[in-house]
This record gives sequence, structure tokens and C-alpha cells, in this order.
Amino acid sequence: MKIHILDKTNSVLNNFIAELRNIEIQKDAMRFRRNIERVGEILSYEMSKHLSYSREEVETPLGIKEVLLPHDELVLGSILRAGLPLHLGVLNYFDRIENAFISAYRSHKSDGDFDIVVEYLAAPSLENKILILVDPMLATGKSLESVYEALKSHGVPKEVHLISVIGSKFGVDYIKDKFPENTNLWIATVDEDLNNRGYIVPGLGDAGDLAFGIKL
Repeated sequence: MKIHILDKTNSVLNNFIAELRNIEIQKDAMRFRRNIERVGEILSYEMSKHLSYSREEVETPLGIKEVLLPHDELVLGSILRAGLPLHLGVLNYFDRIENAFISAYRSHKSDGDFDIVVEYLAAPSLENKILILVDPMLATGKSLESVYEALKSHGVPKEVHLISVIGSKFGVDYIKDKFPENTNLWIATVDEDLNNRGYIVPGLGDAGDLAFGIKL
């Protein structure tokens, strides 16, 4: 797996990450969702540089111009519900991408001990396509692992790209051998710690609750 951590290079991305973490700015759920979306746009742009391109001719009012355009078949898979703003950010950059949605949640046994339950999956064929799997918080890595295992019933993608906003060092290390060798992880930033409930520290809190409201 190739790992791309974008905040290692200074850019405007750092401003969006800072606002996502800020406990006061987080109170504006609309801005929180939009910042997740904007991070998704930046990660998508960087990822797009690694796709396959072919030459095509475009007719303008004054002539013909040859351009390089991406030609891969893409499928975008998102883990509900926290993944939705990130999903939109990727959609903003890939107009004709197919979509998959997966419901996955933590079933806690005790602090730090939980199973990932996948209850719903809607996806097109993944056979010989590029799978882009998004999850804003890469904490333990178990959600991405479980969702990828569930998606295997829909075919074998030729390449996998994972997109996350914030991860833990533990989670990044965990998924390294859970995905095929031709997998790329695109992540905005990585924190050092997890707490005893498996949440990223300092992280930003619960992305799903901050985006859509507290759940029972």
C-alpha cells in the first residue's frame, strides 16, 4: 500500500483541517460538512494524478484541441452516515462515477472492544474497475477492512484508493496488509493516539454526530 499524507506539504488544506478540529467552529454543522467536502475535493484532485489518461480531441468554436482525459471506470463507495460529506466532495470532481453505499457501525462489547456490523450494501459491479472507498475517520481501520470484505461479493477491482480526512497511526498501520498491494491511501492528516474507546486523539470528535446531529 502506498500512503499519501497531504498535510506534510503546507497548503490551504491545513486551514480546513484546523476548522474541522476547532471546538467552536464545529458548532456550525453546515460549515463542518462543507469543510469535510472541501477536504474530499483536494484529496480527489491529488488522487486524480494517479489515474490512467488517453488522448482525445475536443472541438472548440475555432478548431480542434487534443487533450488528455481520464478513462478509468470508477466506483465510489461510502460508509454511512459520516461518509456522506466526503462522498459529495469526491463526486464534485468525478462527474460520471458509479456509487456504492454501505451501512457499517460499531457494536461495542466493552471499552475498546467492538465488532463492525455491516447491515446494508448497495453497489454496482466492481470487476476490473477502480474502487474509491471513503471514510472520514480512519481510527482503528476495522470499518474499512469490514466494508472491503463485504464489497468483495461484487467483483475484484483492478485498483483501490482509500480516502480519509483524519487517521490514527494505529489505523494506518493496521490496514497496510488488509488491502491489495495496488492500494493507495489518501489522507489529510494522521494523529498519534487512540483512546480506550478507539477514537482518534486529538482528532475532532464524532464526525457523524458533528455533521448530522447526535444519535441515540
